[in-house]
Amino acid sequence: MKRMFVRLVVVLGLVVCAQAQPFGSKLRAELQIDLSGRWAFQLDPPQDALRQNDTGVSERWFDKTPAQSIKLPGSLQEQGYGEKPSAKTKWTSRIGMKLLDDPRFAEYIYGDDFKCPFWLTPDRHYVGKAWYQRQVTIPKDWQDKRIVLYLERPHWKTSVWVDDKHVGSYDSLGTSHEYDLTNFLKPGSTHSLTICVDNSYVIPVGKDAHSISDQTQSNWNGITGKILLKADSEIWIDDVQVFPMPLRLATQVGAAGDVVNKRMKVDVQLGNSTGRAGQGILTVSAESFNTAKQHKVSAKAVPIEWNKDSGSVSFEYDMGDNCLLWDEYQPTLYRLTLLLKGEGVKSVKDVQFGMRELGIQDKQFTINGRKIFLRGTLECCIFPQHGYPPTDIDEWKHIIGIAKAHGLNHFRFHSWCPPEAAFAAADQLGFYLQVEGSCWAGFGDGTALDKWIYEEIDRMIKAYGNHPSFCFFSPSNEPSGKNREQFLGQLLQSLKQRDNRRFYVAGAGWPQIKENQYSIEHAVRLQRWKTLKFDQPPQTFDDYREHVNARPIPVVGHEIGQWCVYPDLDEDKYYTGVLKAKNIEIFRDKLQKAGMDHLARQFLMAGGKFQTLLYKQEIETALRTPNFAGFQLLDLHDFPGQGTAPVGVLNALWQSKGYVTAKQYRRFCNDVVPLARMKKRIFTGDSSFEAVIDVANYSAEDLSNVQLSWKITKDDGSQIKTGIFNVPSVPTGGLTRVGSIEYSLSDIKESARLNLEINLVGLPYANDWDFWVYPATLPSIDTNDIYIARGLDEQITTKLDSGAKVLLLVPRSRGIDALGSFQPIFWNRITFPRKKVHTIGFLCDPNHPALAKFPTDFHASWQWQDLLDNSQPLVMDKLPKEIKPILQPIDDWNNCRKLGLLFEAAVGAGKMLICSIDINTDLERRVTARQLRYSLLAYMASDRFVPEAKLTFGQVKSLFQEMK
Repeated sequence: MKRMFVRLVVVLGLVVCAQAQPFGSKLRAELQIDLSGRWAFQLDPPQDALRQNDTGVSERWFDKTPAQSIKLPGSLQEQGYGEKPSAKTKWTSRIGMKLLDDPRFAEYIYGDDFKCPFWLTPDRHYVGKAWYQRQVTIPKDWQDKRIVLYLERPHWKTSVWVDDKHVGSYDSLGTSHEYDLTNFLKPGSTHSLTICVDNSYVIPVGKDAHSISDQTQSNWNGITGKILLKADSEIWIDDVQVFPMPLRLATQVGAAGDVVNKRMKVDVQLGNSTGRAGQGILTVSAESFNTAKQHKVSAKAVPIEWNKDSGSVSFEYDMGDNCLLWDEYQPTLYRLTLLLKGEGVKSVKDVQFGMRELGIQDKQFTINGRKIFLRGTLECCIFPQHGYPPTDIDEWKHIIGIAKAHGLNHFRFHSWCPPEAAFAAADQLGFYLQVEGSCWAGFGDGTALDKWIYEEIDRMIKAYGNHPSFCFFSPSNEPSGKNREQFLGQLLQSLKQRDNRRFYVAGAGWPQIKENQYSIEHAVRLQRWKTLKFDQPPQTFDDYREHVNARPIPVVGHEIGQWCVYPDLDEDKYYTGVLKAKNIEIFRDKLQKAGMDHLARQFLMAGGKFQTLLYKQEIETALRTPNFAGFQLLDLHDFPGQGTAPVGVLNALWQSKGYVTAKQYRRFCNDVVPLARMKKRIFTGDSSFEAVIDVANYSAEDLSNVQLSWKITKDDGSQIKTGIFNVPSVPTGGLTRVGSIEYSLSDIKESARLNLEINLVGLPYANDWDFWVYPATLPSIDTNDIYIARGLDEQITTKLDSGAKVLLLVPRSRGIDALGSFQPIFWNRITFPRKKVHTIGFLCDPNHPALAKFPTDFHASWQWQDLLDNSQPLVMDKLPKEIKPILQPIDDWNNCRKLGLLFEAAVGAGKMLICSIDINTDLERRVTARQLRYSLLAYMASDRFVPEAKLTFGQVKSLFQEMK
């Protein structure tokens, strides 16, 4: 993907969208110098791991011309500078550093072609100082102007010299770096401008924070976005913050959307470098610019005074009765233009904003009085092509557009703050953002971070506070620190008093403190919730209301999901930029060495279909919880760091992996979703299917006179039961109970997978669920010639020698890697090696005659939950390749063992079917185990049981050795 750097008109760091021509744009264009292009350049690397080399300062490189050349904007790594990574590379990371000694990856880490298995491998790596220099000529007509150097997105700390004079330093991670060069530049003259960029660990924000870590974007060095010299009046408009006032007055509260107050408060700060006091007139006007329904607000003149240093004024601005509001459905934006005039003073500033009011009602968020539900995913600064985030609006629109196509309305920026373009794109598309203070760290311990985080938040509010999409803020992901509660509590209290345009939380995940306006908690996800964990029978009935009701504030699900799928081993070809997917090369090589590379695509598809079912369960559980505020997925797309976590239905480049479309995903993740509450998904033919039907509606409006059609179908598409619900109203802002379905299953004589589908007639909303029906009483099978062995016993060889059929049931072992599991790998087993789960569902041939009486897909689904949780995967690496599992668990991609739960072979004169799923105990209760046992025995009793591959009994015994 080629990134386009789009030139936008900029005034004092505020983006002006290209499609509009606000007052004063011509003036601003004349007072800018674009500094993009070639710069002289030189590296200044550290002498060792502990001490930064200051050669550039000591040898006065700012007073010399560097020998090399580089292009800005951009990073030095993407232009071939830095060292090739190796086993000796000093990475910016905490998680995974010990794994560099993992013997499984030694040949890749210590080989000539270094491949990192834990995150994407950069072409070049560099941490230290780099010097950039160019000559600038200042126009003569910039006399008596304030001149500012604007660096949109440097990484990280910058220091600036003009000629041989040091101007200062700046260490913001989330905002532009701006330097007042007025006293250093002479109009009509040419000067040397030198910028030193240091991407060392400047402030302890946490080495895994996505703002700086090699885990995701890479720890790059350079300057991206706009690089400008700008001139303005010596008395200038320094900052403008727009505060929409409460839209509904306390004495005039109406229905949702019934706006009775359309005013805003405007705070203006002036800067003054003249040292003279004075006064002038601030002319203010506003107009909408991104909607067909135009609205122009009457101008207002405001007197303003300034002292010798600065000035300020606050005033109310009436937007009029025709004011248009901003939300996800009507993201109307306004441009506020301010013109300051006085004696010898003329300064212009444009501010983009939206009229919206956030609120809380019944523990749910509201916007303009209407309840919303956050359907979000994390954005972890994953940009493999360039190794740094884009600064153009079109690329952010592309990313947000993909998220919206999958039914989402929210991004959480995990431990980083995006560039201006992300806010502008979210404003235009109606997307809610949670931004974080670039930290994953400890607070309150007296480090430099404690002071820096206050300064960084001040800079972020000044730069991005007017964006209506900026709705939520957290200083950090999962903060630590001995005094974190007290420190973060004081920080939040100051933020709430200062700026009420968004909601604040102390940290994503924790801590839960009284100052939080909402909480982000991992308790409300499937892996943790007591009745939804996988030691309970499959159902779609329960929800998180018990937890939500116990909290006094809105609850948002923290990083829900994290369900892994097998990596796409063809994916590395798409990584054509600065970061390469050599982790994928490693996994492909391991699978080839295991002799299973021909199964790579099937592993991906089987695991992906299973993963999608789990995300469907996650999201529906959230949606069917009354008064739940929303969720934040980890993730819609893959996380390529921290050991490689393919947790998304999209890859790290936001591309589909081929097993679920955006349209299919929206069936269960959307603003309107039909929901079926089923207390169970496994039935017998002597029972009745029961489901309670709800509709979650968080769309723009109430749905009136809704008709819901439902149908139950067989696998062949034939309908066996249909019905209609007529609902007068489905109000927006929550759940509506539609009715219930009860259907006797007595006509189902054979085992079957059935499907319930619900459609909102005439509307683009539908959803469906599989459930399974098995006979209550099974026909008898002649098993006289079948010997059922519960482990290796003395009779097996005798039976086989006589030509008998043997069903070998393998007892369970207790090794950490031995037990089977329905639940797939969480994140990955490199980062979490102690977790017992090591598989991702299974791959099977659903048409194999052994499964003829047990309908299944080629991948795991809910009827396999009890079976897989009571299974013992067998390691088949030492068996002949001709032995192909009928049911093959998909092993962790770092181990790539050939596993089997069910396979067959000719052994001596006999025939053997080996099953390492418990189909022997508690069969009265375990319906699926009873049915699978019946299916296997029926197959063995038939003339179709003719295994072709051969094993010796010694090879069968070796399987039990592998279990120890």
